[in-house]
Amino acid sequence: MAHRAGGRALSLLRGPLRLPGAAAAGGRAERGQPRGQVRPGSSGAAVQRAPQAAGPEEAGEDAGVNTRKKTFAEVQTERLEQAERTVLIKCPPKLNEKKLLQYLSSHGNIKSHFFFENRGIHALIEFLEKNSIASLQDAIGVPSAVEYHVVPFKSRLFTFMLKNPVSQAAEETPLRLSPQSHIPVQELIEKLCHADSISSQMYILLNEYQLTDENIKLRYLVCSLVQDFARAYFPDSTVKPFGSSVNTFGKLGCDVDMFLDFRDTQKHAAKTKKGPFDMEYQMKRLPSERLATQKILSVVGDCLDNFGPGCVSIQKILNARCPLVKFSHQPTGFQCDLSVSNSIAIRSSELLYIYGCLDSRVRALVFSVRCWARVHGLTNSIPGTWITNFSLTMMVMFFLQRRSPPIIPTLDQLKELADQKDKLVIGGYDCSFVSDLSKIKCTNNTETLDVLLGDFFEYYGNFDFRRNSINLRKGKEVNKPESSPLYIWNPFEQDLNISKNVNQPQLEKFVAMARESAWILRKEEKAQQMTNKEPWGLAALLIPFGKSNSNKMKNRMKGIGSETIRNLLDSLKLNNPNNLQKTVGK
Repeated sequence: MAHRAGGRALSLLRGPLRLPGAAAAGGRAERGQPRGQVRPGSSGAAVQRAPQAAGPEEAGEDAGVNTRKKTFAEVQTERLEQAERTVLIKCPPKLNEKKLLQYLSSHGNIKSHFFFENRGIHALIEFLEKNSIASLQDAIGVPSAVEYHVVPFKSRLFTFMLKNPVSQAAEETPLRLSPQSHIPVQELIEKLCHADSISSQMYILLNEYQLTDENIKLRYLVCSLVQDFARAYFPDSTVKPFGSSVNTFGKLGCDVDMFLDFRDTQKHAAKTKKGPFDMEYQMKRLPSERLATQKILSVVGDCLDNFGPGCVSIQKILNARCPLVKFSHQPTGFQCDLSVSNSIAIRSSELLYIYGCLDSRVRALVFSVRCWARVHGLTNSIPGTWITNFSLTMMVMFFLQRRSPPIIPTLDQLKELADQKDKLVIGGYDCSFVSDLSKIKCTNNTETLDVLLGDFFEYYGNFDFRRNSINLRKGKEVNKPESSPLYIWNPFEQDLNISKNVNQPQLEKFVAMARESAWILRKEEKAQQMTNKEPWGLAALLIPFGKSNSNKMKNRMKGIGSETIRNLLDSLKLNNPNNLQKTVGK
């Protein structure tokens, strides 16, 4: 059974996690045999949290209905509108949830709510109608200025207080707090050891690490709060999240990337003018778009710094290749980056969103590989010479394009499916691809995640990085245009290498870790691991290999290298040019 872009893939985005069959037809049996079969639709290992993400809302094939899946733009529009009907309230430590909701309901119907803890208890309240917020704001007082003078900006951040804390504390009711961070790696490893297959382990990791629906609502709310400031100067502007917050690959705790979008203003300016007269706004004219971007960000950054409640540690990085403002949002705990009209970045987010929705195995493999890379120090949140999460995600996508048959299509194939409304050229670069998921044909590939994880490490452990580059647009290895150790073509800006920062030692470390991980998955005896109660499968890969294993690691790498040499010698004996080409790379 193929993992279609339907109910099972999308249940990961909107509903309780259901693990696909661990031994799907066509998967290889020599590696990663499951300890027990996991039936499609069964819960597999016990999973605690129902995962949610910024994905389409539908029942899919589990309900026997093949309804149209929401496009990336539709999801964003819905989430942004939802955020404008939302407020964030700081609550006292002892609280009666029912009475709080009763009070808020006097201003309008509440559609949803949840509580979370970050520097105290907070409640996110989503009203059914936007005008309920105006009613609430009219009834709320301004804080008394005893020690400090307050800035009279009325945002959608409120503080709820008890008038008689002692008597009202007796009415306290227990609150269910929504988790806003993932579990520690050691706790995750313990959970993985109780799974019945590597596939099950990978879905458990995905479930623990991916963004929840509540966390996504918080991210859109922060963008909406920043938008309130921006619209004081630019009434037609919007602030939208991009990157990991919206592309279905975001991990709990990741930063919030957002951009100030003026496309609505530009569309208004491009309207066809009728009649014998023209009329236009008088606007400030600047010599370059970059200078305009820097001035806009400088003003918005100052506004957040001086007047934005909860916005601290503002940094204006205006001379970067992409100017931005960094800040911390204390009520939610998010680290935020604000840029202007980052159109290609949002296009990349949509591309990954499509890939993440097409097949449930895509996200499971990406999350597992990224967690593995972080444990072994291959990635880092601080900029440097190591591989970024974005580059690593692109490497996984390329690997899935190279399967036989491919699990996901190439960018060129997605471009061929695009209709007129999907056509888009940004800065001279063709960024066209289909947005309607229902137009993309499901893959016939039925390989299990057990197989895919091991083959990912073997593929890149033996990849010819000296000669070849990674090109998602074409889905094939091509000669490197320049001598960077790792060359991954930007999917849209084809003259850019997204991994140009990676140096040779970091690439060699990645290859060594990939080979070691491939060896572990290929050689381990799971029955013995069960007897000894040792970490196995994915769990074994999430333990740092350490210096004590360095000699074993060298021997294992040597073993893999020896196999390559033997294959080369065999091909030379047979004098078969095709075999030789496969061994040494194209």
